[in-house]
Amino acid sequence: MSTDRPTLVDPPIEPLLVAAGDSKFTLVAAASKRAREINDYWNGLGKGSGRIVPPQVVSRSNKSLTMALEEMAEDKLAIRRPTAEELEEERAEQERLAAEIATDEFGLLSDVRPSDSFNEPETL
Repeated sequence: MSTDRPTLVDPPIEPLLVAAGDSKFTLVAAASKRAREINDYWNGLGKGSGRIVPPQVVSRSNKSLTMALEEMAEDKLAIRRPTAEELEEERAEQERLAAEIATDEFGLLSDVRPSDSFNEPETL
């Protein structure tokens, strides 16, 4: 009386780990991100958003995480990790933006000065 139902090992984890660069963390992060996108797609049906990609597999399961893992197993979802150079460029861009905000080119922060009302109260 065996039924053909998906289990926790369907799709097999080993090929998915290879696709994720042998990193369980990367696999979990990518699958959970895609599962949230699938949830957003199902929750947004009828609202006309149309920005989220629908599930790319026909699944026997109605669970979004299973669908995400099945997409990975069928090579319909690729995992791409940023290179060290890309991470360095992103860090440099964030530092540049922080420096730009600190210099305050519009003079908004230069007008802020401590007020006398913040000093100790006068005694009469």
